[in-house]
Amino acid sequence: MENQKTKKSFGQWIKTSLTMRMLMVGILVLVLLIPLAYIKDLIKERSYRQEEVINEINQKWGNEVLLYGPILKVPYQVHTIKRTWNEKTKTHFKEDIITIAHAYFFPNTLDINANIESKTLGRSIYQSVVYTADMKISGGFDIPNFDDQDINKNDVLWDKATVLINATNLKGIQNNLELKLGADTYPLRAKYNENAYTNTVETKFLKEHATPKSGTVPFHLELQINGSKQLRFVPVGRETNVTMTSDWASPSFNGEYLPNIDTKEITSDGFKAAWQVLEMNRTFSQEFFGSLPELSSSAFGVALLIPVDEYQKSERAAKYGYLVIALTFLVFFLIQSISKVDIHPFQYLMIGIALTMFYTLLISISEHSSFLSAYSIAGIAVITLITLYTKAILRSYTFMGFIAGSLTALYTFIFVIIQLENYALLVGSIGLFIILGIVMMVSKKIDWNNS
Repeated sequence: MENQKTKKSFGQWIKTSLTMRMLMVGILVLVLLIPLAYIKDLIKERSYRQEEVINEINQKWGNEVLLYGPILKVPYQVHTIKRTWNEKTKTHFKEDIITIAHAYFFPNTLDINANIESKTLGRSIYQSVVYTADMKISGGFDIPNFDDQDINKNDVLWDKATVLINATNLKGIQNNLELKLGADTYPLRAKYNENAYTNTVETKFLKEHATPKSGTVPFHLELQINGSKQLRFVPVGRETNVTMTSDWASPSFNGEYLPNIDTKEITSDGFKAAWQVLEMNRTFSQEFFGSLPELSSSAFGVALLIPVDEYQKSERAAKYGYLVIALTFLVFFLIQSISKVDIHPFQYLMIGIALTMFYTLLISISEHSSFLSAYSIAGIAVITLITLYTKAILRSYTFMGFIAGSLTALYTFIFVIIQLENYALLVGSIGLFIILGIVMMVSKKIDWNNS
């Protein structure tokens, strides 16, 4: 009989102990972190799938465009004296071994006017931004300077000089490239390039009067190209001027140089921007002898990206999942402790599972609608479900209304934090501080001595 009383009293203590309730709630929060982890993996998986589809769309339409040129390429002879000892004559025999090297000269002025027309291509539920850029490229080559390299003028092979352009995404070019150099026009043809990142198009040998060996020679080129993601240029001109206009309203200017502040204009109808880069602003010289280095690290331009990434916002929302579950359980714990109403661990578990279902609803709906609509639908569904469940287990309209209001405020708070970028930490910290203050004030009503 005494053992029965002991067991009964021990069981009653477990059932009514605040310490055991807190321990139980903590364990359930930890358990629910497991499905939250799977949800985060699901978001990443869908995001990777989106990226794969977008890359496939871009590859067929045309990948990003990086352009640097035109560049004047002039071959020259390099003399190497080889001395050979002659045993019969007891003298050295000198042999002049001639090899061919190349010098690369950048234009004195380079002006690029690009008009970018964007469009959105979709496959299944995924979309990618692509564009067609109409570019007018003009400038001029000055007289190349070979004196600094001690190259004799007679060794310069002007009859073998060419003009080349390095670019990515030759597949996207939509017109025959013809470079007008002086009074002549030269077609540009693709040529093998050891650089795997860019491709080379090059003219045939220039006519003597088209070479700038005695004065400045102007050039002009029109280029129409399909691309995606971004359009960039390397400022190879001693003075490089680039002007862009587009109907895309969400540009991201990137690279080594930003557009001039007084020329940048972004509206709902598109954007305008202009750059000016001088030789002294660059980290490379105006000419190279021997080989042309990789210069893509000095590029600048614009990226055309879809401004709202639903998966990124869903992932940010999922990061607050543990906070939503913990605070919701805390609200139910306080109600249980103050009102002396029993809430079974299974009921806590059902509420926690409902909270995790919010994120699967959010992901699936956002793939077919906007993030705001998906968040609203998922939030209303979960809040309604938990509110009705609260009425069933607590049998009180007061508690039901309190839970509905608390969850609405919590999901609204999380949504505001997700939308903010620069002030997310500040708003989040202030919000959590206010929540902590409310919990501290409410918890004063709990009799902790009987825990």
